[in-house]
Amino acid sequence: MTLISETFSHLKQKGEGALIAYLTVGYPRRKTTARFAGALIEGGADIVELGIPFSDPIADGPTIQNAVTRSLAGGTRPLDALDVATSIRDEYETPLVLMTYYNPIFRVGLPKFLHLAKNSGISGLIVPDLPVEESDEYKRECVSANVDTIFLASPSTSPSRLKGILAQTTGYLYLISLYGVTGVRATLPPSALALIKEYRKTMDGSVPLAVGFGISKPEHVREIIHAGADGAIVGSAFVKTIETNSKSIPHAVSRLKRFAGAMKKATLP
Repeated sequence: MTLISETFSHLKQKGEGALIAYLTVGYPRRKTTARFAGALIEGGADIVELGIPFSDPIADGPTIQNAVTRSLAGGTRPLDALDVATSIRDEYETPLVLMTYYNPIFRVGLPKFLHLAKNSGISGLIVPDLPVEESDEYKRECVSANVDTIFLASPSTSPSRLKGILAQTTGYLYLISLYGVTGVRATLPPSALALIKEYRKTMDGSVPLAVGFGISKPEHVREIIHAGADGAIVGSAFVKTIETNSKSIPHAVSRLKRFAGAMKKATLP
């Protein structure tokens, strides 16, 4: 059992949902990322996703795009994310997930990248632009390295393709709850909650179901957990908190911890 699987199992025993928090590595500066991750963990985040900045983040909305642009302008490199992960792992046992497009992995080489990632404390990978149909080698190498392969599904995923995705997914399935890109939203559409219920039945507990895109408030977290999700993925709302408090890092850290606490509380029974 992987660290991510153990986390979901432990939370399920307590009747809790998982709070999965996303950060863009290097935003606003590389040295702040580990500090922000610590604030989220101390606030209640059960898993932290570290996003490697990429020049063409096709799935991300303005908030994360801005963070990615500033991170790249500051000189952040893909392997810097592993240094950040090591810093976090030195202080916390919380599972760390790396979100990256496939190009950085390809440039380093898959076996070497996985070796470096595992040694840095990474428990799972999310690669949004890797088609499940071309993922057999990737899956074999990740299994060998004991790194979870977290694939994404969306409202447009067909039943037949979902079957293939579930065959390759470990750790959790990342369900994109609505059409469009990431971003802070005032409300979640009823269609998102209906989609969670549909996936819950189809998956039949084969792997934990974590839901992201647009989850911005404790009410959103509560809604998706009640709809049947095992975890809530929060990204833009946390990145936006950093953005609006970027003039004072201590203040941003305090706000992140408080916000994560409110979001985590919404996962409790």
